[in-house]
Amino acid sequence: MARSPFPPSNPGFWRSPVRGTRFTAVLGVVLLAGISVLFLTGLLSYAAYNPNLSPVNDKTPDKGLLGFYLFSWPTRPHWLYRLNQGLHVTLGITLVPVLLAKLWSVVPRLFALPPVRSLAHGLERLSLLLLVGGALFEFVTGVLNVQLDYVFPGSFYPLHFYGAWVFFAAFLAHVALKLPLALRNLRRMREGTGEREEEVPLAAPAPDPATVSRRGALWFVGGGSALLFVTTAGRSFDGPLRQTAVLAPHGGPEPGGGPGGFQINKTAAYRGIRPAETTEDAWRLVVTGPSGTVRLARADLLRLPLHSSSLPIACVEGWSTSDQWWRGVRLRDLAALVGYDDPDRAPDVLVESLQRTGAFRTAALRANQVRDPRSLLALDANGEPLTPDHGFPARIIVPAAPGVLNTKWVRRLDFGDL
Repeated sequence: MARSPFPPSNPGFWRSPVRGTRFTAVLGVVLLAGISVLFLTGLLSYAAYNPNLSPVNDKTPDKGLLGFYLFSWPTRPHWLYRLNQGLHVTLGITLVPVLLAKLWSVVPRLFALPPVRSLAHGLERLSLLLLVGGALFEFVTGVLNVQLDYVFPGSFYPLHFYGAWVFFAAFLAHVALKLPLALRNLRRMREGTGEREEEVPLAAPAPDPATVSRRGALWFVGGGSALLFVTTAGRSFDGPLRQTAVLAPHGGPEPGGGPGGFQINKTAAYRGIRPAETTEDAWRLVVTGPSGTVRLARADLLRLPLHSSSLPIACVEGWSTSDQWWRGVRLRDLAALVGYDDPDRAPDVLVESLQRTGAFRTAALRANQVRDPRSLLALDANGEPLTPDHGFPARIIVPAAPGVLNTKWVRRLDFGDL
């Protein structure tokens, strides 16, 4: 391809016959719907951590007014977080080709001169800078976190949270400015009338010969999104589709087989759990409340009334398990041992793990989670004692809670208002 004699600020530099206002408008409308869903499910995912409950759950302590919408995360339906986070992660990855195509389609306007023609135009350019930078930041950090390869300095939680608010503010400003134009061009495309460009044209004035139509280019982008969907979404479903999710974290077959053969995030060895700490002689569960402190061995727990719950594990990275069959002691029954005799008045609980590292080695659960009869200190999974990697000798399992709040290798439960 011959080098263009024009600088990038000249419309003649851009020669692709695919670029055009209607092409960009289609991509923009898809992103408008998709990113709105991403933002909503992202906020709900943040609320699921109950960050206002306790400082140990709050990874964005300076959020201020940005936490206006927070509420006590429910326990029903039990698959709520699995649905929300699976949708958030799968949709985010599926939209990557659409986002890249949209940025490619408008790149001529990024080089337009003069860069600022008026105050209003300057504000639009600033919103565009925040929009493009925020979109790239959110998608890159999200994908890296999903792949368990997060390399940015600083914690993922506050960076992704604040980045989402900056991006969405710029997104709303951009939509307010550009939605009327996008709708007009979609209407012209439906009516078959001519394409109308705005101040800086996207369609090349002297395009190269076409090798693909705009419709074909849209199909190509859609095909890329469909491929990413197929290779990601399976980790949120049961059955054969799980084997197609090669781009999801821990892609491939489930770890091992038998009762403990379902997905985990971090192993006992990775978290520094020594086998000597979990033996019958060494391990004790410490439970505290207004009536004092109780220390229980695993054998003591097995002598208490045991109950079963069928619940999944769903992680912030987007993967989830099918419903596993858990057996253990209800959290509200453990609260009764230390002074909370009425199960309908059981309080919050602070849960501490044997693990010594990790953002959620200590986690807090709200009273509504403790009171739910399906919330357990689980001792068995699928008819067998927990494996070390699934939290032996005891772990938390709560309906609809993010995986990190289902603490493994539990050593202490402190009941009381947090």
